[in-house]
Amino acid sequence: MAEIITAPPSGRPALVLNADYRPLSYYPLSLWPWQEVVKAVFLDRVDIIAEYDYVVRSPSTEFRLPSVIALRDFVRQDRPPAFTRFNVFLRDGFECAYCGSGEHLTFDHVVPRSKGGRTSWENIVAACSPCNLRKGNKLLHQTDMHLVKRPFRPNNYQLQDTGRKFPPNHLHETWMDYLYWDVELEG
Repeated sequence: MAEIITAPPSGRPALVLNADYRPLSYYPLSLWPWQEVVKAVFLDRVDIIAEYDYVVRSPSTEFRLPSVIALRDFVRQDRPPAFTRFNVFLRDGFECAYCGSGEHLTFDHVVPRSKGGRTSWENIVAACSPCNLRKGNKLLHQTDMHLVKRPFRPNNYQLQDTGRKFPPNHLHETWMDYLYWDVELEG
């Protein structure tokens, strides 16, 4: 369960929202370090939505560090997500596609490469090490194993929806109006 904090998180990052005021990413949460935020503010690429109670100064100016910013230009989210190990794990909810375990995850070809299987969204699943070893170089019908989750090519919206199930440990209170997780105020 995430904890909502009132003190600035370490490094004072800002939550980055798209021009429609939705986070660019839930997992990982779209955060920029304060240095990038200051640069984007001065280049007029973002609007400041919320601020920390912390002032930064230069010889010619001073202002409070932003805690939430929104991009001025909309970033399209409908491009296909990159095929990466992380995105496969995210698509599969960080659980083994065979037994549901979240421990010791690996990458598994449902149809092994030696049997003509390709490295693609439709043939790769997250698998725990014991299941991956047990399946080995066999086709599923040659084992007593079954897919709990069928592999598919996700879109960015599906990955973001899954990512919302994994909130970070700490969320700043100024971010909460823009995030959609079930969290409790602790402290």
